[in-house]
Amino acid sequence: MKKIVILGSGAGGTMVAAKLHKELSANDWQITIIDNDEMHHYQPGWLFIPFGIYTAADCMKPKRDFIPKGVNFILDEVIGVNPDKREVACKKGNYSYDYLVIATGCHIAPEEVDGLEEWRPDPKGNVHTFFTLESAVALYKKMKYFKKGRLVFNIAEMPHKCPVVPMEFIFMADWFFAINGVRDSVEIEFVTPNTGIFTKPIATRVLSVAAEEKNILVRPNFHLSSVNTETHTIESAGGDQVQYDLLVSTMPNLGAKYIEDSGMGDGMGYVITNHHTLRAEKYDNIYVVGDATNVPTSKAGSVAHYEAEIVVDNMIREIDGQAPKPLFDGHSTCFIVSGYDKAYLFDFNYKTEPLPGKFPFPGLGPFDLVGESYINYWGKMMFKWVYWNLLLTGQEMPLEPQMTMAGKMWPHVAVK
Repeated sequence: MKKIVILGSGAGGTMVAAKLHKELSANDWQITIIDNDEMHHYQPGWLFIPFGIYTAADCMKPKRDFIPKGVNFILDEVIGVNPDKREVACKKGNYSYDYLVIATGCHIAPEEVDGLEEWRPDPKGNVHTFFTLESAVALYKKMKYFKKGRLVFNIAEMPHKCPVVPMEFIFMADWFFAINGVRDSVEIEFVTPNTGIFTKPIATRVLSVAAEEKNILVRPNFHLSSVNTETHTIESAGGDQVQYDLLVSTMPNLGAKYIEDSGMGDGMGYVITNHHTLRAEKYDNIYVVGDATNVPTSKAGSVAHYEAEIVVDNMIREIDGQAPKPLFDGHSTCFIVSGYDKAYLFDFNYKTEPLPGKFPFPGLGPFDLVGESYINYWGKMMFKWVYWNLLLTGQEMPLEPQMTMAGKMWPHVAVK
C-alpha cells in the first residue's frame, strides 16, 4: 500500500485530505494527517473577537469532526523531514511516505523585532495582536475599555496572514469606537511598509478614500525597526517614530522551523514552491498548500481553498503517470469588512488586480466586486457556515481555482 502524509490539518491540509480521500482507493492508498493540535481554528474569525462579535468558542471545533473516516489522524509534532529518504520525523515516531503534502502554515514571531520579544497576550499591556486565539481574546478585553488615545495598527513586515485584515481592523475600529461614543477621542493610524494602504493600485485607491472618509491616517513606507514599550513608540529603519497608546501589530510571520532544517525553505520557513504547479521546487513528490508556500499571493483561506484544488488535481495526475499542470494563477478572493454592516470584495491573481464586477456569478452576483455593500458583509458573515460545513469537508463549490475575467470591467474603465 502506498502512503500519502499530510503535515498540518488547518484549512489547506484538511481540504486536501478530504478531496484525496474521495479520489483514491482506500485499498491502494493510506492517507495520514499529522498535527500537534486537536482543535481546528477558524482563523478568519479571530478578527471579530476583539470587537465582541465572535467569541473564542465560535472559532474552534475538534479537528476529528472534519477528517474523513479512513484517514489516519496522528497527534504528534513534526521535528524534521528527510526528502531523500521520504521520511517525516516526529517526537513520537517516524513516518514514511510516497507523497508528502506540507500544510503547516505560519506563525507569529515577535522575537524578530527589538522590543517585541517580551510580548505576551496580556489585556493590561499596550502592545497587542489578534493573530492567535489567545491574543484576540486579550485584545477584546483591552478594546472594550479603551476610551481615549492613539490606536496604531502596524504591519511589522510582509508577508503576513491575509493582507486585507489590517484594513478590516482599522475600519471596524472606527465603527466600534463610534457606536461606543468615543470615536472623537480616539485617533487611528495605519502604519505600513507598503507604498499605500494596499498592494494593488485600484484597491489602494478605493480603500484610501474609505480611510480618509473615516478620518484614519495612513502612513506608508514605514519599515519597522524596533518597538519601545517604555516610551510607547515604534521606530522605522530610517529613524521615523510613531507614538501610540495602543499598538496592534501583525507581528513578523515565519514558517515552520523543520522546513528550513530540511533544506526546503526560503530563509523564512516557507517552502520554495513552484508558483503554478504548487510542487516543491526541489522534490517531485512534495506538494505545498496554504501559508506554508512561498508563492507571491495572499496567505488567506480562499487561497488555501483554491490551492487545495490544484494540489489534489496535480497529485492525481502524477499518480496516473502524467506531469502536473501549471494551473494555479495566484487566485485570491477577499471580503474586507468596512464597518456599519458593509464590506468590500476583491478578486485578483498574480497578474490581474481587483476589478469591479459581480461574484461568483458574472453579471448576477450576488456580491459586488470592489464596491462596498451590505450583501458583501453578509457574505463575509455567512462564510463561517460555509467554511465549517462545505469547505473543510471537500464539498464542491461554485468557485473555480483560476480567476475569471467574465463579468469584470477592464482597468481603463473600472475606476476613475
